[in-house]
Amino acid sequence: MDLIRTSALRFGDFTLASGKRASYYLDCRRVTLSSEGAGLVADGMLAAIGAPLPALVGGMAIGADPITAAILTLAGIRGQQLRGVMVRKEAKAHGAGNLVEGPYEAGEDIAIVEDVVTTGGSSLLAIERCEAAGLKVRGVWAIIDRLEGGREAFASRGYPLKTLFTVRDFGIEPAA
Repeated sequence: MDLIRTSALRFGDFTLASGKRASYYLDCRRVTLSSEGAGLVADGMLAAIGAPLPALVGGMAIGADPITAAILTLAGIRGQQLRGVMVRKEAKAHGAGNLVEGPYEAGEDIAIVEDVVTTGGSSLLAIERCEAAGLKVRGVWAIIDRLEGGREAFASRGYPLKTLFTVRDFGIEPAA
């Protein structure tokens, strides 16, 4: 939590991916793209996902990519079988044109991972694309929940959200 507080949490005037304005921003890439942070996040995420592990982890590029890589690396060190996928925002104009990239088979289960959840829009799009590719979504795991409707959006569609932290853990009250 201290690493997030010192490296990722910024105060000011920000526009979030959801389009909402905010007085603070959590740039978790400043954590997940450091060796210390990647290890801590991977350890926390693997514990939160729990056993049995799904076949796959992944989420919307770019935020989920370092989380996925860290989880896969730590799982490999521990001898746990796990594969990852990346969900594209747009299909490439060349190649296979896939929206979901990685070593997967239809019917496998996946844990969607995310850095920060606000309204849940990015992860809901990742869920939609993974399901269109034939994957079975187990739920969403995120580093931080801003407590601004994402949990409810997932629940209304039958997906649990588990997070390592909420903004309240940092002394921040969610926007009304």
